[in-house]
Amino acid sequence: MASRAGPRASGTDGSDFQHRERVASHYQMSVALKSEIRKLNIVHMIIWTLILAQAIVSQLHLVSHDMVAVPYHWEYPYLLSAIPMGFSFLALPRNNISYLVISMISAGLFCIAPIIYGGMEMFPVAQQLYRHGKAYRFIFGFSAVSVMYLVMVIAVQVHAWQIYYSKKLLDSWFTTTQEKKKK
Repeated sequence: MASRAGPRASGTDGSDFQHRERVASHYQMSVALKSEIRKLNIVHMIIWTLILAQAIVSQLHLVSHDMVAVPYHWEYPYLLSAIPMGFSFLALPRNNISYLVISMISAGLFCIAPIIYGGMEMFPVAQQLYRHGKAYRFIFGFSAVSVMYLVMVIAVQVHAWQIYYSKKLLDSWFTTTQEKKKK
């Protein structure tokens, strides 16, 4: 190696540095996937905050029920979806595999399961709205069932992508640990 004051090492012309500046692909993938998961966590946090706000406003009677409808039953268990989001935030800085696995499993339990139940719970109301054009619950003048189905569609996509990216990130981390064990 060359020093500032001394001559260059013999056998090199100084152009052999590129292999040392290259970042391994699994590290690049890890950084990219962590970024995507953080973005999805932020969207999840926004959805969670909106549902929490609806529950609080409804329970405390801050506005009339004509303005903000009483939450459906599935919305209360969905509030537990903060648990997987918390584990996901804890897992990312230190590449904690166990926290990420807990996040993925609890996302299915606390995020996806309440949404599936909610889809079944709200189906008769949506069917009545579609067939007869009658809505009995409203959120800022819009049919509550329409608004909540829109929220559910977005939430399912967010959670599905989050689980997918978490699985890819786990694969990336396992590749790294397997390479370390081989050495």
